[in-house]
This record gives sequence, structure tokens and C-alpha cells, in this order.
Amino acid sequence: MQLSKEKEIIQIDSIRKDFPVLSEIVHGKNLIYFDNAATTQKPKAVVEALNEYYYHDNSNIHRGAHTLADRATKAYEASRENLAKWFNAESSDQVIFTRGTTDGINLVAATFGKQFISEGDEIVLSTMEHHSNIVPWQMLCESVGAKIKVLPINEKGEIDLEKAEKVFTDKSKLLAVVHVSNALGTINPIPELTKMAREKGAKVLIDGAQSASHLDVDVQKLDCDFFVCSAHKMYGPTGLGVLYGKRDILEKMNPYQGGGEMIKEVDFEGTTYNELPFKFEAGTPNIADVIAFNAALKYLQSIGRDRIREYENDLKEYGRKRLSEIENLKFVGDADQKTAIFSFLLGNAHAFDVGMMLDAKGIAVRTGHHCTQPLMKHYGIEGTVRASLTFYNTREEIDILVESLIDIDKKLN
Repeated sequence: MQLSKEKEIIQIDSIRKDFPVLSEIVHGKNLIYFDNAATTQKPKAVVEALNEYYYHDNSNIHRGAHTLADRATKAYEASRENLAKWFNAESSDQVIFTRGTTDGINLVAATFGKQFISEGDEIVLSTMEHHSNIVPWQMLCESVGAKIKVLPINEKGEIDLEKAEKVFTDKSKLLAVVHVSNALGTINPIPELTKMAREKGAKVLIDGAQSASHLDVDVQKLDCDFFVCSAHKMYGPTGLGVLYGKRDILEKMNPYQGGGEMIKEVDFEGTTYNELPFKFEAGTPNIADVIAFNAALKYLQSIGRDRIREYENDLKEYGRKRLSEIENLKFVGDADQKTAIFSFLLGNAHAFDVGMMLDAKGIAVRTGHHCTQPLMKHYGIEGTVRASLTFYNTREEIDILVESLIDIDKKLN
């Protein structure tokens, strides 16, 4: 297979060398990692940044007067500044560090939700939401007496905009919707949905776990009130995420947790809370991982988002074409606008069996409901096989996947 087109877009051979895990041998085969929607692999620069901090700059931040504390603080806040640039936030103090997308959603539910959503109000979700963008809102509704309403989707896995408009009412207070479906790869029409929400006076939260590193995310253009994502899906460390919020809303929201750093003054008679973003960052933060996250961002910036997107679109088109050649393969969700995520079933074979047989061939995919059980219920299935690609994958790997699925199909169907 000629890979000349790939090399014209990005230097794929050089990029793959930056990810040591891609040289792993699994069951005697070269690893093919197609589980990027679950977590992306980390370039050497990220691991080196972690080591650099712990070897040379390990210190608590913001309060220390010594050199190590100063260096650590500057590196930590440089990551916040770069994230604000990456997402085109108005200011870096609107970038709040969390433990991940899930934590960011829970923060908004526990603060904005409890303050501004009350009995009889409605929270609008979509059929394709990850459990992390369902359960926190269910818990809030149980607490305050609000209700959840759901935007329907069509067979291709796209939100039905005509039906969606009828879901919003004057009681709608929040639209919480995934930007890119982790199970289907569908890119949702955020501008149209935001317009519907705004017409009813509702705020908008975008789950950007799958879009933050694959699309050009501009929070000002999106006009979202909240945007949440995870570092580990952006080639950074696990256990770390980002919450962006509009300043006027964040300033009205109560702190999520109490403790050090989120205060200005404490007295037994009362406490004065700190300013943004520190009001929402209680306790010693995940310093090393925040610093390493900046290394991941710099790595992405060195390649260029336009080039990454072009290359991934090429993989998407090529993957769609090749997988379509397998007669017994059925796509689950095949939206017109999507990322390089392929969710499918192979004849009557159980998804788990297909996944295990692919693993035996050195190919890592995800199987199951992908934390989207309501979506699987919509399709009347238990789960799918999901192959999710990114910029260090290749056409050659797709060819091997297709050949392997053809072989597995003969054995299982």
C-alpha cells in the first residue's frame, strides 16, 4: 500500500517514533492501536515533562517564595494560558482545571445546577450522550425536582433538528450535549442547537471530550456557556480535565469544594472566596500533569491542527471505503458529519468475540456499549465494535484491520 498521500499531509513515520507504545508487540504482532476514543497514547514529550517536573521543580505552587515554587507556578499557569489560546477563551482565568470531563460536568451540576435549576425546570440532553453527561443531571433532577428531555436521533446517528426544536420549551434551562459522539463519531450541529436553546433562554454545556483534539474548538464562536474536556483524550495525562465557562456565570456560581487555595480569607465566623479560576480549584492541584498537558498541547501545535484534521479526514474516508467492502459488516451510526470513529457489527458475531479475536491479531479496539446504553437501546443492540483513529494511525493499519475482519467473519459467521 502506497502511503505517499499520508506523508504529504504529515510526516507519519517521524510522528509514530514520538509514541514509543506504537512499537509494542502484542501476541507476536505489531500493535495497531484503534482505541483512541477511550484514551490517546502519549508522545515522549509528555512523559519527559512529567519527569522534568519531579526531577527538578517538584514544589507546591502559588504560595511558595522559593525558586522551585516559582518555577512550578510559572509552568502550571503557562499551561492554563496555552489552553485559553487553544480554545480561544476570552481569558485564562475562565479555564478551570478539573479531574476530567466527568468532573467538569459534575462541577456544573453541583454549582450552576443547584443554584439556577429548580422544580419543574427542564434539562435537554441527546440520545447519544455518554453516561457522564446523563447521570449527574439525573441526580440533580432527583434533588431539585427538574426533568430531563431528550433530543431524538435518526438511523444514521444524527440529531433530528426538526424534532429537536419541539423538545425545547420555556421551561428549558440547560442544553447539555456532546460535541462528538464517542460511540458513533457523529459531529453534532452545535450552532443550530445553541440557537434553539438561546431562543428559550437556556444555557449551553458542551461535552468536548471527543472534539477537543480533533476539531477546531473556538468557545467564543460556539457561544457555549460551559465546555468540558479531558487531557487524556488530548495526548496528555489521565486524571486531568478542563472546564471553560463564561465569566458572568462562573462569578455567580458557588465553589464546588472547600479548602486551601479557593479562599481569600478564612475566619470561624465566615469565609471570603478567591477569585477566578482559583475559586473552583480547592487543595493542592495535579501540578505535574497540568504541566505535562502543556507539553501535549505544544506537540499538537507543532504539527498544526489544520494538518491533523486533514490527515484524520483522509483516514476517515479511506476507512469508511475499505470497511464498506466487508459484506457482513454493518455500520451503527453513519452520519454525514463525523470523525474517524467506526462503530459496527460483524454479521451475527458478538462484538466482544470480534474484539478478542482482533486483539489476538495485535489490533486494539473497544467493544460494548461505550457508556452510552440509552443509545444502544435506541438501536436495539447490546453494543458494538468501535475502531477510533487518530493522526498517528495509517492506511496500512486500516488495511490490516479489514483483512483481519474478513478472516474473523469467515470463522464466526
